[in-house]
Amino acid sequence: MIQLTIIRIEGYGQWTLTLGSDREAQLQMLQARIYRDVQRLFSERNSIVFFNRFDEYFAITNGLGADDHLHIQHELTKLYDNMSMSMTIGAGKTAFEANLNAYRTRKEGRRMMLDGNARIFGSVHPQADVAQIMHIDIDSSAKVGNRLSPYELTVLVMKIYSRLAEEFLKHDSLAFFLGGDNVMVISNGMAKEQADEVLKKVTAGNDIKLNCGIGIGKTGRRAAEAATKALDTIRDLREEGKIQTIYEIQCP
Repeated sequence: MIQLTIIRIEGYGQWTLTLGSDREAQLQMLQARIYRDVQRLFSERNSIVFFNRFDEYFAITNGLGADDHLHIQHELTKLYDNMSMSMTIGAGKTAFEANLNAYRTRKEGRRMMLDGNARIFGSVHPQADVAQIMHIDIDSSAKVGNRLSPYELTVLVMKIYSRLAEEFLKHDSLAFFLGGDNVMVISNGMAKEQADEVLKKVTAGNDIKLNCGIGIGKTGRRAAEAATKALDTIRDLREEGKIQTIYEIQCP
């Protein structure tokens, strides 16, 4: 089982209007700062955070209890006292199921009343102790960049990301774009063979090849570390003349 926490900036759209029309640069800087602080606070507790939208984040929070969430909420309130943030906790056998359970909890208004000011919905799940993450990148993206302008390469990467997100969702897995040519997928319950089928389907009909490192750990941060280590192993094997597009590492 995996536990996800969805962090949301409340009333963000309406709040941005109060800044006037010359607000975009200010908002971009603010969003980058909020993401940095949210990632830092969760990472300190062996969690990892992904952008869903710039006003919403998904964190893998296996092992985090009610007090951990409350502490992070208070820290964010101190840093951003002019805006309200909420958290919704959900768990499931797959990432999509955890996402759905968090959504339903929030919709039904079930709140974890830790104190009068906390906007934390749902409840923690001590049995959530497995996270599986896939770290995917484009094989030899530098060579692809030699024949495409920077913007054309971006369009290609976003097309691939969109296809990956659609195909992995069919397996109840959630894909998040990391920047560059990197995507991470929260893929609990998905087999290596299924991942291989998705990669082949997404790249069918073009000359793009994808590498996929799979990491399994008790927490999100450990699983992400193992996934990246697996991706690095694929590159190392290639230098030795061994071609392998999928590699899996499980943390002890």
